[in-house]
Amino acid sequence: MQKLAEICIRRPVFASMIVLALVVVGAAGYSRLGVDRYPSVDLPTVSVRTSLPGAAPEEVEALITQQVEEVVNTVDGIDELRSVSGPGTSNVTATFRLDRDLETATQDVRDRVNTILNRLPEDATPPVISKFDNDSSPVLTIALSGEHTLRELTELADKTVRVQLERTSGVGEVRVVGGLERAINVWIDADRVAAYQLPITAIRDSLDRQNADLPGGNVTTARQELTLRTMGRYTEPTAFENLVVATRTDDTSAETTTGIPVRIRDVGRVEDGTKEQRSLARLNGVPTVTLEIRRQSGANTIAVIDGVKKLLPSVQSQLPAGVELEVIRDQSRYIEAAMHEIKVHLVLGSLLACIVVLVFMRSWRSTIIAGVAIPASVIATFGMMAALDFTLNSVTMLALVLMVGIVIDDAIVVLENIFRFIEEKKMAPMEAAAAATKDIGLAVLATTLSLVVIFLPVSFMSSISGRFLYQFGITAAVAIMVSLLVSFTLTPMMSSRLLSAKDAAGGHGSRAGFYGRIDALYTRMLTFSMHNRKLIAIAGAIVILTSIPLYKIVKQEFIPTNVDEAEFDVSINGPQGTSLAAMNEAMIEIEKELQATRGVRLVLSSAGGGFLSAT
Repeated sequence: MQKLAEICIRRPVFASMIVLALVVVGAAGYSRLGVDRYPSVDLPTVSVRTSLPGAAPEEVEALITQQVEEVVNTVDGIDELRSVSGPGTSNVTATFRLDRDLETATQDVRDRVNTILNRLPEDATPPVISKFDNDSSPVLTIALSGEHTLRELTELADKTVRVQLERTSGVGEVRVVGGLERAINVWIDADRVAAYQLPITAIRDSLDRQNADLPGGNVTTARQELTLRTMGRYTEPTAFENLVVATRTDDTSAETTTGIPVRIRDVGRVEDGTKEQRSLARLNGVPTVTLEIRRQSGANTIAVIDGVKKLLPSVQSQLPAGVELEVIRDQSRYIEAAMHEIKVHLVLGSLLACIVVLVFMRSWRSTIIAGVAIPASVIATFGMMAALDFTLNSVTMLALVLMVGIVIDDAIVVLENIFRFIEEKKMAPMEAAAAATKDIGLAVLATTLSLVVIFLPVSFMSSISGRFLYQFGITAAVAIMVSLLVSFTLTPMMSSRLLSAKDAAGGHGSRAGFYGRIDALYTRMLTFSMHNRKLIAIAGAIVILTSIPLYKIVKQEFIPTNVDEAEFDVSINGPQGTSLAAMNEAMIEIEKELQATRGVRLVLSSAGGGFLSAT
């Protein structure tokens, strides 16, 4: 470091280019950084979800859940295995040790589950294996509501709104939640089926067999080959009524025995309707369908949300009169508010740090020399963040805000020592810069590395907190190391050019009274402490011991929960077996009370659709 400082003092352009190169890389990296609320954290959790429509929880447990648990339990590295079986649904969740690679663990679980596919019930859906990904949470929730039937709203959401929003850059998925999907319902009369002596499975098999498009082979001519396809899928709901489900013999004919077809209309009726309603949603009392927008992994959250919002007016113009799109939840509001506050504090902290230097040094040139370390260290850190795929989030920006007061320390220590050599030893600025940097270099290096040793291990804690704070520790450590480089390159170079003996003499005279009073107070406190060592030691021990009860009193939580985001959730749970209609009646009463509350603008309520029961 001593040689580097001497070279930089003699070669100011070289010193400037070293720091400027890092700043340029950081500025270029800043434009490529994504913006998010929290860091992207892969938690080692894999879930296996399987459905068996119509089955009771006991059947799901015996036929699906137990078999999935048996094979998943053989995967290496599982820390906890838990399962929940509900009406027609099985969910098995495996939590792995933190040192287990999540991608490999997911593939191992998938391989194990594939071995039991032939043992699962025929009506069971294929198991869905998914890993926990916090990028999969919705970044924007939009409600589609209006004076239309729920089926019409669902069609508009699925066929018009969703299709266009999925084209937006960075959008990974648009999921339609709630509503009623169109379905062709075949209602069977039990008495008629019994009269024809038909099993219900015969009707189901006929529907599966005859309502299908099938390959019809090839037709080869002299010059070309054509592929045939049998178009057997019905395009009109009424056509289902003519579908033949069986053939019965007519024994009343005296001449021949003829086969009489039994059609759907003979044993029931066909309805162009909707699927069974298992959930419902309303916006301010009006039936609604919600669309949840999820971004692609690694995409800029703010850019994705802004792109969707810009497209909404165009989509709105294509909807019928009376149908409105309303943004319900928007993560960009919280992210932009948090980023704005952090940036303000970053700028204010930098200004206040420079003001403190100016107050104590009483030299605007010294303030400039020390203050340069702040933007140089912060901007250069952006380059590292871009290289490691970090994002601008609450954790990384917090690290930069905390580093504002630290990155300037090295420059101040070197600058003050140079100032002292000029004042006390009457050395020329260039000579003082080299000698003072050499004199204080080891102490500055030790101090800086001690800070790195404090912050860097935070990134490698073996816990969920370590995963969450990984970007914090790396960002802080890099900013500190850049400040060390600045203090041994740019600070001595600028001091050798900007400081002068005249400035030092003038600063010393103007600061004598100010520093004199501080020095006198500090001397008295130090003298008292040295003469009462036992008392000071006891007082220090008491202060340390008081931290134990205070630590127990302070609330502990992973992230702050007292953040006012101007919205809240109300969760209602009914007794087991409560019907959707009963839950809907309770929700209507709660809606009325909430809408009557002063300050409430939107009330989005939903009932049903829960994993185990209607909520």
